[in-house]
Amino acid sequence: MQKTTSAEINLHNDLNKKLAYSKRNLWSGLLFGIGTMAFVDEVIFHFLLQWHHFYDLSTTAVGIFSDGLLMSFAWFAAIGSLFMFADLRRRNALWVKKWVGAVFLGAGIFQLFDGIVNHKILRVHQIRYNVDNILIYDIAWNASAIVLLIIGFVLLKQTRKASSKMKEGS
Repeated sequence: MQKTTSAEINLHNDLNKKLAYSKRNLWSGLLFGIGTMAFVDEVIFHFLLQWHHFYDLSTTAVGIFSDGLLMSFAWFAAIGSLFMFADLRRRNALWVKKWVGAVFLGAGIFQLFDGIVNHKILRVHQIRYNVDNILIYDIAWNASAIVLLIIGFVLLKQTRKASSKMKEGS
């Protein structure tokens, strides 16, 4: 008869916690990715480069106000996700690979949503104005979103395989 060591029991408990809190790891990472990408977009393209505001169909004051709303959303999403992250760490249920994959996925979702919905469908702003060829900017914007999405999907797919193995082993 084979004895189970305390290290094996702890490992088994940690794996079960990862499975039990799998969705929370995913949501925490998604919110952090969305909030972080919104923050990066605001700081680089709205404030430093001043290429556009979130809403450019009105006055500059309205555009700046809309930037403030987007920045508030970014901070609420990021800070909320970090509370979830801290709770996962406290419970020893943080699944780093799943969380990081969800961060990339969230960042890509924000970037692609902004590039397709805000830039092209709603036309609330463009990446840049008064340039000869906006298509190059659109392609770069959306291509970067797709790269982020692919990285996120690959990492999450790897955690899905690991999750299946854990379920088989338990």
